[in-house]
Amino acid sequence: MEENLKKKYEKEKDKLSTRLGYLQRVLKDYKVPVIIVFEGVHAAGKGRLSNELLIALDPRYTKFYATHSPTESELRRPFLWQYFKNTPSSTAVTIFYRSWYSLYIAMKNGTVKNERYNGNKVLLEEITRFEKTMVDNGTELIKFYIEIDKDLQKEHIMRMYDNPRTMWKAQEYDRDNDEEYKKEMEEILEEDEKSWIRVEYENRYKSVIEVLEIVVDKLEKRVKEEKKKAEADKPDNDGFFNGKFPNILKKYEGKEDIDKEEYKDRLIRLQKEMRDVQYTLYEKKIPLILVYEGWDAAGKGGNIKRVVQQLDPTGYEINTTAAPSDVEIKHHYLWRFWNTVPKTGHISIYDRSWYGRVMVERVEGFASNEDVKRAYDEINDFEKSLANFGAIVIKFFIHISKEEQLERFEARQEDEDKVWKITEEDWRNREKWDLYQEAINDMLDKTSTENAPWYVINGNSKKFARIKAMETILDTCYKAFLDK
Repeated sequence: MEENLKKKYEKEKDKLSTRLGYLQRVLKDYKVPVIIVFEGVHAAGKGRLSNELLIALDPRYTKFYATHSPTESELRRPFLWQYFKNTPSSTAVTIFYRSWYSLYIAMKNGTVKNERYNGNKVLLEEITRFEKTMVDNGTELIKFYIEIDKDLQKEHIMRMYDNPRTMWKAQEYDRDNDEEYKKEMEEILEEDEKSWIRVEYENRYKSVIEVLEIVVDKLEKRVKEEKKKAEADKPDNDGFFNGKFPNILKKYEGKEDIDKEEYKDRLIRLQKEMRDVQYTLYEKKIPLILVYEGWDAAGKGGNIKRVVQQLDPTGYEINTTAAPSDVEIKHHYLWRFWNTVPKTGHISIYDRSWYGRVMVERVEGFASNEDVKRAYDEINDFEKSLANFGAIVIKFFIHISKEEQLERFEARQEDEDKVWKITEEDWRNREKWDLYQEAINDMLDKTSTENAPWYVINGNSKKFARIKAMETILDTCYKAFLDK
C-alpha cells in the first residue's frame, strides 16, 4: 500500500513540477518577480516543502533565503534591509524560509534584542507597506503558513536529533519560541486571513502535492492576467503634466550672496563642527542620510565636497546616482538604494537619488504615469522606515534660476578644465525646464514629511548654498542629539 501511494505521489509530483517549471519560464518572459514565503513553527515541514519547490524550479532564476538570528551587520541596518536586498529581480523567484514575520515576532518577544524599535506596531506597518510596494510593482506574492500536530512535530524533532547529519536542524532559528510565535502568527493571520494560505502538514506526500498545486494554480492565474495585459493598450507615460502645481521654488529665486572673507571663515568653522558631529553620530550609533537634488549645474557636487572635506573617510560614503545598470533595472527602483543604506553611526550621501523616479523618469517617460503617482507614497514609506530605525534624513534641493544655469553652462563650455561637465543631455534637459519645474514642485509638495523634510536652498550663489546646507545639517543633527 505504501509503495503504491509513493508511486502515485511521485507521478503527480513530477507532473506538477514540470508544469511549475514551464510557468516560471513564461513569467520570466513577462518579467514577473515571484516571492514565496514559508512560515510555521519549528520542525513543521517548511524545509521539505521549500526544497521540493526549489527542485522543481530553474536554479538559474531561483533564490532561497533563510531568516536567521541577525548578524551584527544586519542589526546595524533597518529592519527590512536584509529582505529588500534579497527581493527577486523581474525574472526570478525568491523563496523565504521564515521571513520578516519571524524576525518581527522575535524582536517583539525579546528573542532578538534590538533597542531601536521600542514600538512593535511600527514594524507591522512597515511589513504591510513593504508587501504592498512589492505587489504594486508586479510581484506575485504567495504566503504559506504551515501548521502541524504537536505529536507529529515531536516526531520530526526526534528524527532530526537521532541523525547526526540532521541534528543541526533541530536547533533551527528561534526554536524555543514556538508558543509565542504561534500566538503572534494567529493574530497576524486573523487580521489578514485573505493574504495567507494555511497548509496542514499531515505527511510528506499530501503536503508537498498540496503546496505544488497551490503554487501552480496561482501562477496559472497570473499568466492569464499577463496575457490580457499584453493585449491591452500600453499604459500612459506622458507625465500627466497640466501646468497646475504649488510653486514652492518661486521664493528661492533671488540672489543671496555672502562676502568672500566671511565665507572662508564660516566654512572653516562649520567644517570643524561637521567633523565633531561625525564623531558624535558614531558614538551614538545614529546613521545620517544626506540627499542632494537640484538643477543641472546647481552646484551639488561642490556642496558635497565642502561637507566632507574634513570628515573621516572611513565613516562616510558618497553615492552618485546615474542611469540604473542592467541588474538594477530588473529590480524595484528602490532596491539599489536599500543596498546603500548606511549602518549605524555612518553617513551616506546621495548625489541625486531615488527621486529620479518622480523627476527625470516622469519627464522623459521612462516610467508610466501610474508608476510615478505610486512612487510618492513608496518613497515616503522608504524614508519613514529609515526614520523608524533612528536615521537622520536631510534632503536638499538646490535651486538656481534659468538665467543662472545658462551662465554656468556657457562658462563650462569655455573652460577646458570644466568642459567635460557639460553634455548634450544637459542642453536637452534645459529645453524641458517647465516640465521639470512642475515635476520638482510636485515632488517637494508630496514628499516633504516630518521624518524627512525638504530644504530648498537658493543656489544662485554657490558660497551661500554651501554655508546654508552645512548649517542645516549641523542644526538638524544637534536637535536629534538632544532628542535622543
